[in-house]
Amino acid sequence: MSQSLVILTGASRGLGAAMAEQLLNAGTVMLCLSRGRHPTLATRAAASQAQLEEWPRDLADSITVADEVEAWLRQFDAHRFDKAVLINNAGAIATVGPSDGSTSVELASALRVGLESTILLTAAFLRATGGWRADRRVLNISSGLGRRAMAGSAIYGTAKAGMDHYSRVVALDEAHRAKTAGDKSRAARIVSLAPGVIDTDMQAQLRAVASAGFPDKAHFEQLHAQGQLVSAEETARRVLAYLARDDFGSNAVADIRLV
Repeated sequence: MSQSLVILTGASRGLGAAMAEQLLNAGTVMLCLSRGRHPTLATRAAASQAQLEEWPRDLADSITVADEVEAWLRQFDAHRFDKAVLINNAGAIATVGPSDGSTSVELASALRVGLESTILLTAAFLRATGGWRADRRVLNISSGLGRRAMAGSAIYGTAKAGMDHYSRVVALDEAHRAKTAGDKSRAARIVSLAPGVIDTDMQAQLRAVASAGFPDKAHFEQLHAQGQLVSAEETARRVLAYLARDDFGSNAVADIRLV
């Protein structure tokens, strides 16, 4: 039986929860990192014969969490898995509106969850799995707000823009490492993928804020009113289909709506 390892952040609700549910298969070892536990994931894992670990963690404490994940990965035999995947899905919005409307603690926490944890977890994953035979893939869940400036979303957009650029550079680093080693198959593949507009709590949060600090609020209200939000379940299906593609990694930055 094919063996896969998956690490997924932000797995307790929204897109992360939907991906976690769809990733549960026999032969899969999955580690979920979220502030809280998914209410039914353990039961689903037992029914599907998947091995699940759920760690309640605050990714704002990114150094501690990344070190824990690296130690966990190093316990596995380098030849056990056919595929090893890290999905950096967690994100956080500070107070919607101009950044000076949030406290320093709120801003720092949002950046640590949205960007710093992505960088530290990716580096830990690459270090710990560098000698594995597995097909290694890193999927970073980005956003259109990281590619188009929108008033009132500075911190969230900045984190996603940083995620995009980090993915571009890691892709170059991995290609160079594989070329130096003379073995292209050893390169980990990485993509920062914008998943489109999703019907999640985050969208509801954007619609609920005062328009004074978020002038594009009406745009999100219109998307909802016109039924243009895609369900988390359907988005998860499309994102995971992209993750499984043979050409995954050919473009380090992508948009699910354009593929």
